[in-house]
Order: sequence, then structure tokens, then C-alpha cells
Amino acid sequence: MCGIAGVVLSRPEVGAKELSQVAQRIGDALAHRGPDGSGTWCDAAVGVALAHRRLAIVDLTPAGAQPMASACGRFLIAFNGEIYNHRELRAELAGPLDGAGAWRGGSDTEVLLAAIARWGLAAALRRSTGMFALALWDRENRTLWLARDRFGEKPLYYGLVHGDLLFGSELKALRAANGTMPPVDREALALYLRHGYVPAPHSIHEGVYKLPPGTLVGITPAQVAAGALAQPEAYWSARSALLAARAAPFAGSLSEAADRLETLLRGAIGDQMLADVPVGAFLSGGIDSSTVVALMQQQGRGAVRTFTIGFGSEAFNEAHHARAVAEHLGTRHEELYVPPQAALDVVPQLPRIHDEPFGDSSAIPTFLVSRMAREQVTVSLSGDGGDEILGGYDRYFMTDSLAARLRRVPRPLRRAVGGLLAAPGAGFWNATLAGVGPLLPRRVRRTLNGDRLALLGQLLPSASGMALYEQLLAQWPHPERILVGGPVALPFPPLAADLAGLSLPQRMMYRDSVSYLPDDILTKVDRAAMAVGLETRAPLLDHRIYEFASSLPDDYRTGHGPGKRVLREVLARHVPSSLTERPKMGFGVPLTDWLRGPLRPWAEELLSPQRLRREGYFEAAPITARWNALQKSGAAVQHLIWDVLMFQAWLEQGGA
Repeated sequence: MCGIAGVVLSRPEVGAKELSQVAQRIGDALAHRGPDGSGTWCDAAVGVALAHRRLAIVDLTPAGAQPMASACGRFLIAFNGEIYNHRELRAELAGPLDGAGAWRGGSDTEVLLAAIARWGLAAALRRSTGMFALALWDRENRTLWLARDRFGEKPLYYGLVHGDLLFGSELKALRAANGTMPPVDREALALYLRHGYVPAPHSIHEGVYKLPPGTLVGITPAQVAAGALAQPEAYWSARSALLAARAAPFAGSLSEAADRLETLLRGAIGDQMLADVPVGAFLSGGIDSSTVVALMQQQGRGAVRTFTIGFGSEAFNEAHHARAVAEHLGTRHEELYVPPQAALDVVPQLPRIHDEPFGDSSAIPTFLVSRMAREQVTVSLSGDGGDEILGGYDRYFMTDSLAARLRRVPRPLRRAVGGLLAAPGAGFWNATLAGVGPLLPRRVRRTLNGDRLALLGQLLPSASGMALYEQLLAQWPHPERILVGGPVALPFPPLAADLAGLSLPQRMMYRDSVSYLPDDILTKVDRAAMAVGLETRAPLLDHRIYEFASSLPDDYRTGHGPGKRVLREVLARHVPSSLTERPKMGFGVPLTDWLRGPLRPWAEELLSPQRLRREGYFEAAPITARWNALQKSGAAVQHLIWDVLMFQAWLEQGGA
């Protein structure tokens, strides 16, 4: 786990010293990702530079330092991540290395370079199991290759900024090159408001992109000079893996499926526990993290160190559940009860941590648990990916059920009723509910709001199950209505439109696996953990587990609820169901209470109508209406407000 960055100049007219200074500057911007060392490599004649910040995990000696040259001298690499099967690849590559003799050290980076020299980049990546983002300079062909792991655990941004190609693990590296960035991409802002995150390949800046998961792209100095970059190409595709799995579906019993899943998980967890530094795990007491920790504990390497945080409010506290699982498994468990002010103190740091507007408020507890874990370990395993791959979200079977019910109602009738609800608009319903709010039960006030009534009006006429699902996922379903300048196209195609032959649950899980998982969940974990120099690993995202899970019948994953049926079967072999079977809580914070209490002055300043009009991104009236509804009746619009606040806070800290 490290930070990488680099530059390809449009005209190699910069001297070696100046180019080296740029490389040092963009690398230093990522010092938090790699506190154990730094390195740069430059070729001023070509105008290419690579920078690397090292978090030493495997081979702590100088032999693992980067940027690293291949034994044959053809390739230079800056690598962020881990190749979990590097020992197997090393054995397969046994014998004389291309262009040189013995191995220089024990790092996975050296093995990956040897694999690239032997098999080529795409083939080497397909043979590798791991998480990574990398930059590879091919001296022979004068081509820079950028690549990212299959699920997007590790980030990589790139784009033409002031004519030069810049890339880096985080946007702050690109900004460090000359202190400025392109303007806000208004279409990306619309996407952010709809999803609560900026989905790949977009970034919040015009002309700067996220490399999509499972892809690589080759860039030459000639392309940079011409201002025209090649499009990324897939070396692995979740869609292709899913279709291949559905063409050969698993035909065994649930118990046999659990046997196979447990075998795959044991192997992935064993590989991911390998490190030359202390390793632990996040433990919430839920299905995913409890399974990971249970199988870690059975590896026979001593008591696993586990970490959780708790909150005073029972509605957001899972610490006692995690403690019960830890006591049953015998882990070395640490828990930290976070006072409200400690959580609130993280809020001003979020724009710096994420570099982009990021609307998932669970970034706050994720940062806190990462900071706690880093005091004792350098690597922490997590249960991320289980919900998307094994069908853990309630919304999967609820949407499936709702879609089936809607199909029984004639669409003309659904359109008519939907129109009655949608036509007045969310503002009308919010004002109406605010007036009658004191007469309603508190539970109803906190769950019912004008946006949800208007959304219901939009859901009823849905032409398909996936259209219904996309509407359900939308935060601001019509972001163009709050953006200055009127309608903005949403340049984001339906992600499962070409999978019509698959069941609705399979399409929903695929959609989340290629967008929500990498762009929200994994982004949140990467930024929170790397802000404190902690490496996180997600065994459930081993691509072989995804391929196997995709072959399972729906009943073994989503079923009719509560989801993850096959994973629950595995966990029940190690932890009593009474300790883990409970309604899903998520990893939230009391946003409504904060925004009506201690965060209110901060939020009101960022959301003042005068400020919004001056900055020129948002229409003030619809935002003010929702803010007033939240303050008067506690209407459940806190996530909509938070999305806007995270953009405003990012803007205030110099994001644009």
C-alpha cells in the first residue's frame, strides 16, 4: 500500500532538476499514504517522471524501494497495492530472469515486474491476485501504462492538466504539480448529487478521470502533445465474469455451496494475512466481518487483533455485538467509544481526506476506526464487498418484491397515481408535511418527507425493475432542478441495461459491484485508512469468490431476505447465529441530530442563500426549503443536505 504519482510533459523542455522537483512535489503530496520512504525517477529527455511514497508491508528492506526497474532494464514501475499470490508467481518465474540473474529481494513488486517482462502487462495482471494501481514506463516503446485492480480497491486519477499528463493516487498529487486544477465538471456535479459520489470514469474536475476498475491504458508522449489520450481497455470484466458464471450455474446444495465458499475464503484470507508487519481486522459483529475474523482466527497464527468503535446512541452502536463475537472467537479485541465531539472534529477534515465531494457520512466512523487500528497494526482486513457480491442489502429482495407487485397493476393506473404525487413537487409536500408534522408520530416525521412522496410518484410508472432500482438509489433524483443553469445531462449509462436475460437481483448486484462498491464503499475505506497510513484488505473481493458467487442461485444469496444466505451458512459453523443474526445497521452517524444541533451554525453558513447565489453552483430556494423542513420537523432529508454540504465544504477549502 503506497501512493503513486507522475507526469508526462507535452513538450520535454523542462530541465532535469526542475522535472525532479515536480516529481518530488507530487510525491510528497501523498506522504500520508507512504510514510516509510519516498523515491522518484525522471527522464528529462522524454519528459517523464514517476514518484512513489512507500508504506512498507512486504520486504521492508531497501530492495523493495520504488520506483523500481525490471531486471532487464526495460520497465520502470511505481506500484501501489499488494499481489497476494506473488510467491506462486515467483515460483512459476523460477530460473534466469529476463536480462539478469537472481532475485534482488522479496517484494511482490519485483515479482510483478518480472511477470510483466515475461508475459506482458495484461497477461501478468490476469495471472495476479491482488489490489493495486500502477504506473509502468516502457522505455523501449516509450509508453506509459496505467492500470487498476479488478474491483477498484486502489484509486488512480489521470488527465491532461495545462497540457501535461498528470496522474496520482489522489487528486491532491495532481494539484501539487502547479497548484491549480481544471474547473468543476458540471456534469460530474450532477452525477454526484444523484449518487452521493462521483462515479468513474468521471472526477469532479473537467478533463480529469478515474481509471475504471479492471482496466489499463497506454499513453505516449505524442498523444499528450496532441491532447488526445487513448481509451482504457479491460483486462478483466465483472460483466464477462458474471455472464460466464451464469452460463455454468452452480447446481449443488446450499451446504455444498457453503463448503466451496469457505474453501475460497480460507485461501483468500490466508494469502491476505501475509505481511512483514502486524495485521489485524475491523470487526463490527455483522455477518461479513465476523466471517473474515473467524477464518483469520483459524489460521493458527495467534489471536487476531480486532477493532471496533462505539457510539453513545444505541441506534448507531454495534460495539457490544462486536465484543460478543470477539469474546466467542478469542480475539485480542479493542473498542473505542467515541464522544460526539471527537466524531464532529472529523467533519472539517473530510474535504482534505477525499479531495472530491463525498456524500457518505459513514466516512466519519471509518476514519475513526482506522485511526484506532493504526496505533497497533499496519494492515487491517475488512468484510467489504460481501453485501454487493453475496446479496446482503435489504433493497435487493425488497425491490424484487416491489417490482413484482407493480407489474400486477396496469401501468396507466400507476402513471395516473404517480402523476398526482409527483406533479406538486417535493417542495409542496415538504411544506405540507412541515405544517402537519407536529400532529404526526415522531417515527413517521423522521421517515416521511416530500422528497420521498415525490419519489414514490416517480417510482410507480417505472417501466422495469432496474429503472425502479435506479430511482430508489437516487439521492437527488433530479439534480438538474437544484443546479444553476437548468437541465444537465447525466452522462452515465444504465449499468445493467445489456443484462436483460439475468434476474433482477443479479442485475442489481452487478450494478452495485461496478459502481457503488468501488466509487463509494472502497473509496471511503481507502481514503480513511490511507489518511493514517493503514493498509486495508478485503478478502471477499478475491475475484475467484466473485466468479463463484455469481454462479449461485438467487436463493443462496438474496433469497427472500435477509440476504447472504450462503455466507450465513459458513459463519454459523464458527459463530452461534444468536450473536450475529440481527437487523442490518450499517455504519452511520446521527446526521439529523447533528445538523439540528452542533453542526447547525456551520451548515447554515455554507448553505446561506447569498453564498449559494454568489458561488453559482446551486439554486438556493430548493435547498433552503429542505433545510427548513429538516429544522422544523426533522424531515428525513439529512442525506440530501449532507451531499450539498460536502460539496460546499470542499469548495471552501479550495477544491475548485
